[in-house]
Amino acid sequence: MTRTFPQQFLWGASTAAHQIEGNNLNNDWWQLEHTAAEHGVQFSGDAVDSYHRYPQDMALLADAGFNAYRFSVEWSRIEPSPGKFSHAELAHYRRMIDTAVQLGLTPVVTLHHFTHPIWFGDKGAWLAKDATEIFTRYVEQACTILDGVEWVCTINEPNIVAVNHGQQRRLAEGKEYQFVGALPDAEIGEALIAAHRAAAPLVRAATGAKVGWTVANQALVPAPGAEAEHAAMQRLWEDMYLEPARDDDFVGVQSYTSQMVDKNGIVPHPEHPDNTLMGWAYRPDALGMALRHTHEVVGDVPLVVTENGIATPDDERRIAYTTSALRGLLDAVADGIDVRGYLHWSLLDNFEWGRWEPTFGLVSVDRTTFERRPKPSLAWLGQVARANAI
Repeated sequence: MTRTFPQQFLWGASTAAHQIEGNNLNNDWWQLEHTAAEHGVQFSGDAVDSYHRYPQDMALLADAGFNAYRFSVEWSRIEPSPGKFSHAELAHYRRMIDTAVQLGLTPVVTLHHFTHPIWFGDKGAWLAKDATEIFTRYVEQACTILDGVEWVCTINEPNIVAVNHGQQRRLAEGKEYQFVGALPDAEIGEALIAAHRAAAPLVRAATGAKVGWTVANQALVPAPGAEAEHAAMQRLWEDMYLEPARDDDFVGVQSYTSQMVDKNGIVPHPEHPDNTLMGWAYRPDALGMALRHTHEVVGDVPLVVTENGIATPDDERRIAYTTSALRGLLDAVADGIDVRGYLHWSLLDNFEWGRWEPTFGLVSVDRTTFERRPKPSLAWLGQVARANAI
C-alpha cells in the first residue's frame, strides 16, 4: 500500500558545521580535541572539507530529489573575538544559503549546533551572567544574512548541550567525568532556555522566518512500577525544553533510539548484536514515540523531524530503519499530529563528536581525497522524497 506524506513536506538531510567543515580552530570542541586527546577524543582536523565543498554536497541532495538542507553556521567563525564580527564569514554563510536556494533546496539554518567560541567558554559559557546578552548579540549579526530563510533553529539539542557542559562543570569542580549515565545539568538548561527565549523573537522580527529549536528526544518508557521515576527523567531530559517551545513556530524533533526507566533511572542499552555503532538499541519506532510525546507537551505547534538516522556500515539496514521510522511518522500524521518535514541525519559520514567510526551518512567520504561516494540510501530516500510517498 502506498502512503503519502503531507503536501509541501520538507525532505532533506542535516549536517553541523563542526562535523563537516574542518579546521574550526576557535571553538570549544577543537579545544577539547586537544586537551582530551589522551582520553580517546579524536581530532576533527579537516573534517570532510565541506567548508569548501558545500556546493557539491548540496548538489548531491538536490540531484537525488530532496527539497531541503539543514546546516549550521559556526559562531566561532562569525565572532572570532568578543564583539568583533567577520564580514567574510557572514558572506560565506550567505553564499551557502544562496546556493541552496538556487538548487531548489529550502535552507533550514541552525545558529548554534554544540559549538561556541573559546572566548565564550573562558567567560563561563552559558553560566556567565551575561550569556544571554552575548548570544543575542551574535544572533543579531547572524540575522543580517538570513533574508529569505524560512526555517531557523536557534539552538540544537539544548538538553545535550546541558549534558556536555554539565560534564565540563563537574571536571572543573574536581569531580569525575561520567562516561555513562550523565544527565542534563538543569542550571545550564535554564540558561539555555533563557537564551532561546531572548533570541527567538529577535530572529522572527528580523527575518520573518519560522523560529524554533530542536530537542533530543529520548523516547523513554517506564518499567512496571517506575512511572514516577520515568516522569522525573522525562521532565529533566525533555519536557523542560519542550514547554518553552509552545511559544515557537515549530519544534525540531530529533530521535534515534529508546530506553527504559526503572527505579534506578535510565537503563543502559544492553549488549545486543542489533545495536548500532553508537551502542544504541535498534529502535526505529522511537521516532513515532518522540513525535507523539512532543505533541502531548507542545500541543498544536508544528513539528519537523530535524534529525533521525542510524550509525551503521550496512546501508540496507539504514534503508530498513528509515522505512520503519517513516511509517511511524505517517501513523502520527494519521492521528492528527502536524508534521512538516523529515530531515535525515546525516547527509555525510562525518566527525561524530569525538569519534570518526559511527557512520550516519547517506554519502560516504574519503577523508584523504574528500571524494564523495553516494550510498544507495541517498537515491532511495530521494525517490521517496520525489514521490512524497512510501
